[in-house]
Amino acid sequence: MDKQKYNNYPLAISQILGLIEANDIAIPEIQRPFVWRKSQVRDLMDSLYKGYPTGYIIIWKNPSVKLKNGSLSEGKKVLIDGQQRITALMTAIAGKTIVFDDYSEGRVKIAFDPFAAISGNPDAELFAVQTPAHLKSKRWIPDIAELFKPDFSSFKFINQYVADNPEMDQEKLHKVLESLKNLQHCNIGVIELDASLDIDIVTDIFIRINSKGTALSQGDFVMSKIAADEIHGGNTLRKVIDYFAHLCKDGTFYGKIKEKDYAFANSGYFSKLEWLKDDKETVYDPECDDVLRVAFMHRCKRAKLADLVAMLSGRDFETREFKEEIVEATYQELEAGVNNVINGYNFSQFMLAIRSAGFTSKKLVNSVMAIDFAYAIYLLLQESKEIPVDEIKSLVQRWYVLSVLTGRYSASPETSFAKDIRAIGENGVKATLKAIEDATLSDNFWNIQLSQNLTYVSSINPTYQVFLAAQNFFKKDSLLSHIPVGELVNLGGDIHHIFPKQYLVDNGYDKHEYNQVANYAYLDTPINIKIGKKAPKVYLNEALDAIKGAQDTSFKAIKSEAEFYQNLADNCIPSDILEMDHNNYQSFLEARRAKMTELIRHYYYSL
Repeated sequence: MDKQKYNNYPLAISQILGLIEANDIAIPEIQRPFVWRKSQVRDLMDSLYKGYPTGYIIIWKNPSVKLKNGSLSEGKKVLIDGQQRITALMTAIAGKTIVFDDYSEGRVKIAFDPFAAISGNPDAELFAVQTPAHLKSKRWIPDIAELFKPDFSSFKFINQYVADNPEMDQEKLHKVLESLKNLQHCNIGVIELDASLDIDIVTDIFIRINSKGTALSQGDFVMSKIAADEIHGGNTLRKVIDYFAHLCKDGTFYGKIKEKDYAFANSGYFSKLEWLKDDKETVYDPECDDVLRVAFMHRCKRAKLADLVAMLSGRDFETREFKEEIVEATYQELEAGVNNVINGYNFSQFMLAIRSAGFTSKKLVNSVMAIDFAYAIYLLLQESKEIPVDEIKSLVQRWYVLSVLTGRYSASPETSFAKDIRAIGENGVKATLKAIEDATLSDNFWNIQLSQNLTYVSSINPTYQVFLAAQNFFKKDSLLSHIPVGELVNLGGDIHHIFPKQYLVDNGYDKHEYNQVANYAYLDTPINIKIGKKAPKVYLNEALDAIKGAQDTSFKAIKSEAEFYQNLADNCIPSDILEMDHNNYQSFLEARRAKMTELIRHYYYSL
């Protein structure tokens, strides 16, 4: 039988809080902000008072690290599940200030009603979230944390309470207070995972134990680990990553940091994030995992976040020992990497490359992993000086588009990242990309594989998204208008059917057939209404006749027959569509797919 992977034991709440106070169990400062509703804190107190089970907490012991003098530093335990419950206990019982989901600091104060406790009514409200009414009331104990202070005197409290509430019996009140104070002696189940476990096993155990089946990313482990490491500045680095990710989505949050987190606002990092307060970027808003991944890949030349966890623990992959110098070196590289990722110039120049390749809307991005790696490539090239600066944008664009078209990072992305990072380390970025192009971008890929990819029905099909980016890159107009495709994409315009959906339904076609992406085109809404459910040969000939006759119609933006046929070509629509009805639908799809793949190929080699 394999070595036991965990220990399972109960700990009293007072012991858990004591271990946290002594820093034996590390709660990352904001592993996640406290997101429980205040009523959930009240419910936890009620459950403890009534003896109901409150679940387990999971902690993972860090390995002991060998110091430079040869001695061992005992690894502390990091809380990886149960933070919300423990934080609730810390604020309600220990009276600690906590950080809320808006990053403001404060407490959740829980009031207690002794009269309800002695009433015998099972539905009586014993606990409540403190309000001004509880502070004014003589009946309610407004903050139960007062009872758990070392200098609390039950004798004085009972005398005062009975004086304020003569109808209360002293003996009954004494028993109620003892029951309330015994909350700190209630046991919570602790699952302590062994320090020798790899992160993949820890993740699997977490998912199996967690009652909600909540996914826990390896990025969560990294964030927990660095947040608990104050010696190496991990707690501050965690804030940098977390704040950067938050600011990418909401620039106004910068003011909240300045107002609520004085220590961070006075640090050198705060000014590095200032550019984000006016940031309007929406195509790529990195999450914490993305920041970690990009920083780790381009600085440490590794791809698996499990390796980062091991390195932050000091693991020597050759000797399997844990050494302090590896911890220090890893934090130095990670900090340098994070600084590169959050740098305003780096980020804006990278996004300029992505946007100028035609990806100007989040609608056109289906693989964040591909963008992560492209950003890592950009930063690698910036640091290595491998190629001239004016070539970086083109190379990054091609790497990104290739990875999207081939689904390079769709399945097992970290494995693919690792393979490419190794190849880049040996041959450089430019040569590695050339080798990948030679191996994957064959005539068979362009003529057959891409065409097959365009038989799918989802508008978030990566190949179709690249097609739209190509139209945007070449500034192609939408069908039957001079409104650019990119403008309709950016403004949230609608995708419509070239062979109208209802027309095909009426003629016996099913969803898989009429919703193929080769039947999609961006149309201005008035034009779509004009088309209705007519056959292409009907509405397109009506449009052409109107254009020839200079009639004042929805198609008036196109002024000539030549413009009309050019507009069809810009949308990869065969010109003989003017003779097509539902009987020609399959041949239309085949012809349009061929034209779409031709445009994509031309686009790729134009980058």
